[in-house]
Amino acid sequence: MKPESLLFAKTHEWVAVANEDAQKTATVGLTAFAVEALTDLVFIELPKVGRQVKAQESFCEVESVKAVSDVYAPVAGEVIAVNDKLADDLEILSRDPFGEGWIARIKITDDSALKNLMDYAAYQKQCAEESH
Repeated sequence: MKPESLLFAKTHEWVAVANEDAQKTATVGLTAFAVEALTDLVFIELPKVGRQVKAQESFCEVESVKAVSDVYAPVAGEVIAVNDKLADDLEILSRDPFGEGWIARIKITDDSALKNLMDYAAYQKQCAEESH
């Protein structure tokens, strides 16, 4: 996926929204900026399929040699798929954060949180400010 076509949370998750069978789904991952900031990833605790999540609720953890970081659900809904490949190969997050490095898919039950997300240009601006 092209980063320019995604939405972004202030907490560095990206979201790709799709309409499948009249149901909105969100594919969620960590941005390249977040993965680079975490460095040396060692473990990911993926959310459970079927879990109900609220927008801005921690639903996953990524552990680096430095710290454990929460990954927040950018939308409310039900986790319908997780990327099991990540459990065996965390390098995917570094190699392809906006593609193969997706973390979970969420069936959106409340899309009101989408309005709180940023487009690519606004997210780039936030990252530049955080880098200083």
